[in-house]
Amino acid sequence: MYASARDLAQAIRSGELTSRELVEQAIARADEVDGAINALIWRNDDDALAAADAADAAIRAGDDVGPFHGVPLPIKELTWVAGQPGTFGSLGVSDAPRPVSDLVVDRFREAGFVLFGRSNSPEAGPMSVTENQRFGITRNPWNLDYSPAGSSGGAAAAVAAGIVPVAHATDGGGSIRMPSSATGLVGLKPSRGRVPARVPTWEHSIVEGVITRHVADTAAILDAISAPDYTLPYVAPAPARPFVTELDDDGPRLRVGLVLDTPSGLPVDPAAVAATRDLAAALEHLGHHVEPVQPRMHSFEAVMGFVDVIINAWLWATPYENPDLAEPYIRARKERALGHHSGQYAIAAARLYAENVDILAQWGRDFDVLLTPTMATLPPLVGTVLAEANEQFDGPRETENRMIAFTAFANITGQPAISLPVGMSPSGLPVGAQLIGGPFDEATLIRLAASVEPAFGWTQLRPDLSHVPV
Repeated sequence: MYASARDLAQAIRSGELTSRELVEQAIARADEVDGAINALIWRNDDDALAAADAADAAIRAGDDVGPFHGVPLPIKELTWVAGQPGTFGSLGVSDAPRPVSDLVVDRFREAGFVLFGRSNSPEAGPMSVTENQRFGITRNPWNLDYSPAGSSGGAAAAVAAGIVPVAHATDGGGSIRMPSSATGLVGLKPSRGRVPARVPTWEHSIVEGVITRHVADTAAILDAISAPDYTLPYVAPAPARPFVTELDDDGPRLRVGLVLDTPSGLPVDPAAVAATRDLAAALEHLGHHVEPVQPRMHSFEAVMGFVDVIINAWLWATPYENPDLAEPYIRARKERALGHHSGQYAIAAARLYAENVDILAQWGRDFDVLLTPTMATLPPLVGTVLAEANEQFDGPRETENRMIAFTAFANITGQPAISLPVGMSPSGLPVGAQLIGGPFDEATLIRLAASVEPAFGWTQLRPDLSHVPV
């Protein structure tokens, strides 16, 4: 299951492969490796096979089908699918079937995907590893002692392990990009408002997307799920042309701003620096101008308002049937939300939007794209980050802060950003570097990612799972 989802869909349309065969491969691979990895925490094998049979019947009948017709794709546990459980990864939320699907699920179905299980996430999302009391620990296929990061770590682990070719993911502070970096995959965080969502949570910072192995899949799936819906409160401007057309377009020579130091002053792992420099060299080889920059970032007050006021308020609003069963760090954040009133929320949100204006103005004026490490640290050992949050919520929590040091600000500004798997640590763990585009400019990121993909050869990278216990 390491082939491009586009190629697999084409094979189904041509009759070279059936959707049932592909779903059966996903089931067999999950049975083989996922007992050790724990990427998928809910399976619907029978429903998926029935959907695959319907997809094959549509091909035989000559029906018009979507671009990813018959390809299996898991949905992240934080996203609702009608008829499936949606527990937010919490013991305090019922596993009763949800009455409606989130809009992105409808888009995936319209594109032809066969929904295949649900991927693990940390409880309610605000955690940089994929571990919770309800479903347990998701492990990194490259080394089971380490985390695939979070919060879309289940999605990334499922793709990295070859269970599925692509997986749904969400990103509110780095949750697509960090797991992609940790598992050797491609992770694009789309722009704010690019993929329709009924409720723009965390003050418009959470977006829907996918984790892939091939840049072509990233572009084509974004085309499939991002048609504007003008009934919604926030809609990104439509791109000038389909994103897939960027794959073979070299585009103009660009000014790439290079940042290797965290805005917070936390240390950066040498492997992350090396991977970022390697991507810088590849871009320079293609004719782009790379130069160190010191961009303006959000103030400490703005960041703390986002973390301590806005996110906590949204966690307080998460519908728990039994909040006493939430993780200790979630209970602490919900309790802290009660210490802030609505006026403080308004001030925190206003400060973010005001500071965003000057931050966003740097793109196109001082540089065209920003290049950073994706994370300032390598993937952590499983169990460490969650334990630290639960036991010392008010402590320094340096590992978690290093993981999000380069990613979270793009969620606050709403910019697109992509993590590319361009490095490998001495211990054999993948390392990503991040490109951040100007407002609503996914097109430039897709062009750059496609242009360097052949040089790095990441589509051929595979973790060795031959000795994984069943």
